[in-house]
Amino acid sequence: MIENIKIYGQFLRVKQYIKNLLIFAPIFFSFSFLEFDKALNGFIAFILFSIASSSIYILNDIYDILEDQLHPEKKKRPIASGKITKTAAFIISILLMHIAILFSFLFNQKVFYVLGAYILVNILYSVRLKHIPILDIFIIALGFVLRVLVGGYATDIKTSMWLIVMSFLVALFFAIAKRRDDIVLGESGLQTRKNISGYNLEFINAGLVMMGGVIIVSYILYTVSENIVARFGTENIYITSFFVIAGILRYMQITFVDGKSGNPTNIFFHDRFLQSMIILWLLSFIIIVKLV
Repeated sequence: MIENIKIYGQFLRVKQYIKNLLIFAPIFFSFSFLEFDKALNGFIAFILFSIASSSIYILNDIYDILEDQLHPEKKKRPIASGKITKTAAFIISILLMHIAILFSFLFNQKVFYVLGAYILVNILYSVRLKHIPILDIFIIALGFVLRVLVGGYATDIKTSMWLIVMSFLVALFFAIAKRRDDIVLGESGLQTRKNISGYNLEFINAGLVMMGGVIIVSYILYTVSENIVARFGTENIYITSFFVIAGILRYMQITFVDGKSGNPTNIFFHDRFLQSMIILWLLSFIIIVKLV
């Protein structure tokens, strides 16, 4: 029984739901998390997006089955290992997709449109677009922006330009780091992705360093911008930049020194330093805005 639960947890990629917490970003930055209606709508949107994302993960695993079987870790996934058949997986994927679309339509029309766009783009990604270098990582980053938009529409909170830009940049950073792992495996003789032929280690390393710098500069500009200072009523938000810088440097250390950037979700679940920086960033932001 426990083993079956574990298999279906891996099959649905439940751990990946941590990405969907971005749906609550508009609530956090508007400090509306104590408003029951907004919190409830955000939670409903989180559930719907999680169902939709599971359907996409399953579809992607179906199309990636041959490549995953060559990967040292991904070969253990339920579809690649044969624990769940391709036919059963496809039926479940379609079923989850329809559930997400139907209930999002009943819940909120704008959420329905964004969720539909997410599903459509990711179907195209699974079938073809993931094999086109650069476009593949942009589509991954776009998925994070759509999560933020869903959170904004579900809670009727206007999504700021800064939140959209920062979500895209951070997601692009993680996507590049993940591609680096594929490149390293490819250079060791394991060609686990067709699209890595459009990348090399030098290009990926340069892109990762560039994006890390862009994220840090963008976040600092966000903290000192006039509209943000006026909105939160304090000039001290820049202090939170220290935790952002430390977090970016830690992730780059994990990528370049430890060579473990292949699974960002596992990194967030297991790296205590990174977890500490995220918690300290959250606490410092709340303290500065509300208490200082």
